[in-house]
Amino acid sequence: MWLRRLATDRIARASPAPADAPLVIVAPIKSALRITALNDAAARLRLKSGMALADARAMYPSLAVEHADPDADQRLLEAIADWCDRFTPLVGLAPPDGLAFDITGCAHLFGGEKALCRDLVTRLAAQGFATRVAVADTLGCAFAVAHFGGAEVCLVPPGDMRAALAPLPLAALRLAPEVVDALAQVGLKQIFDVLERPRAPLAARFGVEFIRRIDQALGREDEPIKPRLPVPTALVERRFADPIALEADVLGTIDHLAHDLDRVLERRGEGARLLQVALFRTDGAVHRIELGTSAPVRDPARVRRLFADRLAVLGDACDPGFGFDMLRLSALVTERFDPLQTGFAAPDQDAELAHLIDRLGARFGLRRVTRLVPQDTHIPEFAVAAVPAHAPRSSSANGEGMTAHDSLIPARPIRLFDHPERIEAIAEVPDGPPVRFRWRHVLHEVAHSEGPERIAMEWWRDEHGNVLTRDYFRVESRQGARAWLYREGLFGRETAQPRWFLHGLFA
Repeated sequence: MWLRRLATDRIARASPAPADAPLVIVAPIKSALRITALNDAAARLRLKSGMALADARAMYPSLAVEHADPDADQRLLEAIADWCDRFTPLVGLAPPDGLAFDITGCAHLFGGEKALCRDLVTRLAAQGFATRVAVADTLGCAFAVAHFGGAEVCLVPPGDMRAALAPLPLAALRLAPEVVDALAQVGLKQIFDVLERPRAPLAARFGVEFIRRIDQALGREDEPIKPRLPVPTALVERRFADPIALEADVLGTIDHLAHDLDRVLERRGEGARLLQVALFRTDGAVHRIELGTSAPVRDPARVRRLFADRLAVLGDACDPGFGFDMLRLSALVTERFDPLQTGFAAPDQDAELAHLIDRLGARFGLRRVTRLVPQDTHIPEFAVAAVPAHAPRSSSANGEGMTAHDSLIPARPIRLFDHPERIEAIAEVPDGPPVRFRWRHVLHEVAHSEGPERIAMEWWRDEHGNVLTRDYFRVESRQGARAWLYREGLFGRETAQPRWFLHGLFA
């Protein structure tokens, strides 16, 4: 699809000026302002792209002029690509003013290829865009016919690419302007002029890319479309003759689609790990709502509940405007999901926990819900790591799921500081437990103590190799504080003046 007046259509849609008023877009090129785009009214005045603005103004002093904004054009092109996702999930950008579609298996939903193209052109025309659409077996042929064929909608019959391409100019092959000029100097102006010529001399004189473009247009070399959005593993959708706007209607549609998606995934033996709902507004805007799950899911009731929680968080950010005329539910990522026997066993606590994680993730973001995973180290501050709660669980060989009793690790404090805090402590003997310590300007008298628990530090964590051994003590002060202290450095062997730190607090 070629949006042949994209830049001027963008300005005309936001301008109160008459649609038939001549308008040109200019940009500085070679030290002069030159026309880069123009509307149909300016084209009828025989103005052309590349013409100097001074020449155009000399001919038409009242000509309307706007400066080029490539970023705004790109954003508009991406917005149109989002809207075109209603026709096929495989939409790619063909900058600066085109889109590429793969409509394999989609055309019958619209009554055939011609009906699909006519619907596309009509809808975009109602939004103020001038378009030309071509359907062919290859992307190169479709591009050439759309840009240089002249018809608003053109369908190239299967296998007729050669006949459709022959009368078109060589610029239709997406060649660089200098290559087109070099070919014209030797009398080669149409694609027909080069189809029967020997390939080796053409490649030697005009480059291998020239031959590659011919092969792509004729289907001799594959040219895949690069979709701008991930292609769903499975999707179901519903279109509405009358747009819907109420949240209850949206959730009801999601529920119906979730049942359809459930049947699709069940046949495959899969469950969804990443779901997306796309809401297509009547004015062309598209809202996409994604949510991940901690385990494969396909239960319709659970899917509806998760999206209900998500919509509750979004609120006005998902404005229906004049309503949604299409809703699509997609499974972007799936995993193997074998059915489970139910009815004989107690409720599956893992499933209930996974559902809780999914609901919290839908409201606050799945990455904000974390769990602590034991690590293969005995250093307290590195003994656990926070990972997303939905991340796959590792095997018990890494220590996950082991209790303090099973792993023979002494009890650890409930609150462990990220960084141990320096304290002042006094012991009866240099290598004995503390009898009093000062923490945060408060003096604590030790009533009971246990330890030491000696932990030798991992030398490879310190590039200078000056790590010191720690002796940990569990102490309870007369003021009621239960703390986890350690003395850094073995007295007389590693240091003459060991330092004391408080690393955590018990309940």
